Amino acid sequence: MTMRTRNTYSTEFKEEAVRLVVKENRSVKDVAKELGLHPSSLFHWKNQYLEKMNQNAPSLKGALKPSDLEAENHRLRRELEKMTEQRDILKKAVGIFSEPASRSTISLPANKRSTA
Repeated sequence: MTMRTRNTYSTEFKEEAVRLVVKENRSVKDVAKELGLHPSSLFHWKNQYLEKMNQNAPSLKGALKPSDLEAENHRLRRELEKMTEQRDILKKAVGIFSEPASRSTISLPANKRSTA
């Protein structure tokens, strides 16, 4: 009875095989066949990779819930509406104050004018 020797693969080889599966959306079975691997080995490498990515990913503990996002969205819309209203008022004020002074001022009778 002959013992089969175990193949050892470099880290780069494993990473490239997993990249073909994960990043290029190819099936494990096809990639394993192409590289001459047993599919279970590639599944194992892929699971290790995904586990490592999950550990390195930032936690979502501080993420907002959908209800919190809706409330924040509503608050921001109200604030935008208020700011838009203030902007429109300021535009009108600028228009009023930038008009030339009108000549229709009340003139005083000659006897009430002060002579200075």
